[in-house]
Amino acid sequence: MTGARKKVGLACDEDTYARYIDAADLQRLDAVADFSYRCFSGSSSLAGPAPRDLRTERALAEFAAPLDALLVCHGAPFVSGEVLGRAPELALVGELEGDRFGYHIDVSAAQARDIRVVDTSHGSSWPTAEWALALALIGLRNAGSWFRRLTAHQPAFDGGARPRSGPGYDRAELAGRRVGMIGFGRLARRLTELLRPFGAGIVAYDPFASRDLAEAYDVTFGPLSAALAQEVVFCLVPLTPLTRGLLGSSELNQLRPGCVFVNVSRGPVVDSTALITRLQPGDILACLDVFDPEPIPADSALLDLENVFLSPHIGGVTEESRRRFFSLMVDECLRVFAGLEPRHELLPDIVRVRTSGPSER
Repeated sequence: MTGARKKVGLACDEDTYARYIDAADLQRLDAVADFSYRCFSGSSSLAGPAPRDLRTERALAEFAAPLDALLVCHGAPFVSGEVLGRAPELALVGELEGDRFGYHIDVSAAQARDIRVVDTSHGSSWPTAEWALALALIGLRNAGSWFRRLTAHQPAFDGGARPRSGPGYDRAELAGRRVGMIGFGRLARRLTELLRPFGAGIVAYDPFASRDLAEAYDVTFGPLSAALAQEVVFCLVPLTPLTRGLLGSSELNQLRPGCVFVNVSRGPVVDSTALITRLQPGDILACLDVFDPEPIPADSALLDLENVFLSPHIGGVTEESRRRFFSLMVDECLRVFAGLEPRHELLPDIVRVRTSGPSER
């Protein structure tokens, strides 16, 4: 690597800086770049566009002016074309968490200036994939039902004898099961890696994933109906206009008896009323980390169904994942500064797919 030291700046609120930034990653960055931080405390949301505030955007433009890489996260204002235009040396803009949809960065304006846009929100895919695997195991063993009995001070087994058939006994091991994945993004690919020791056959539904991934991950792509027909079905898609309500009555009725349905994506991907209706006969099990709405209403039938195991949207929430967002971004800075391509680039075409998508599934 030649030339002057690079300049990297991070704009976010104090809480994000304290929780996300690890000294070891700052040390790695210090090998090639000078790092600076400026506190911004604007409102921030992962669920929609960043609110526009010209005053704070001007402050961000002033901060970004001398930088080679501008990193933003919670609290930072929108990275507009005007901000980008004030930073002639800028080669990379990175969002640590939340910009998979171009909510906080004008991705088209960046591309027009040959500025790479990188998003490392997938840093939470590691723990979410682990929790999805755990939920599948819980479902296959019908562990939610056993837990409900024990906490209600009821006998675990009717008549005192362990079951010799039924949920949690018949086909209750993950090894060799047929798995369906709805969505094959980074979360699904991480989960696929975790499933390898189990020898599970995977059918994935994702109309946007590169078909080269089939051989790389030893999966088979097919229509949504094919993914729903498997023994364990994982819902792994992001919430977009295309995926909102993706699984309604017609789709959920395709879940085979004995199926374990796991949702670690977003609640509105699944029609809640249709899901409850499908669960009421008791012939499938559901393990849900997300609901619609959240928090789950106190009078929801899901809370009383024995064939349901619930967790309160904790899949991606770990200390390790918080630190990983910045660690992955440092990796990306080092690649770009070395003249290499980033791994997690956000392009205008990707934003368009995620925010609109085709008119038909």
